[in-house]
Amino acid sequence: MQFTINGQSHQVEADIRTTLLDLLREHLSLTGSKKGCDHGQCGACTVLVNGRRINACLTLAVMHQDDDIVTIEGLGTPTALHPLQDAFVRHDGFQCGYCTPGQICSAVGMLDEVAKGWPSHVSADLTDPAFSDDEIRERMSGNLCRCSAYPNIVDAIREVADAGSVKAEAAA
Repeated sequence: MQFTINGQSHQVEADIRTTLLDLLREHLSLTGSKKGCDHGQCGACTVLVNGRRINACLTLAVMHQDDDIVTIEGLGTPTALHPLQDAFVRHDGFQCGYCTPGQICSAVGMLDEVAKGWPSHVSADLTDPAFSDDEIRERMSGNLCRCSAYPNIVDAIREVADAGSVKAEAAA
């Protein structure tokens, strides 16, 4: 199977029943995406596929051969952090760090949804949703943090959102 992950082409031999998460972790050693619940309930495995956030544990890798896949490893580098990675560090938006890659990938996708004007469940105006902290909390509700760093996660996302748009492009 052929994949484009974090801007690089990968040729992988894997069983067609392999999830995208297992392909990333076990076949490509991209271990940033975590296997939390393996049922799509925690969001630790969130990655971006064609700019949209998905739970990698719930989808088969074979379904994404022609897609552009971005993991936490593709968002920034240790010397050039993605704006959300930087904000999470500065706002202490993590404690154990297990959920952080999924939180950051989800936040990138969520900010793109907001930029496109997509409403959420709590949007009062479906044609022009206001971007409030309640919106952030609702839109990030699929990503659980067992350490309860939620207020700091919201602060980090708010700062990046207020600074401008964020794109889900793989780091060069």
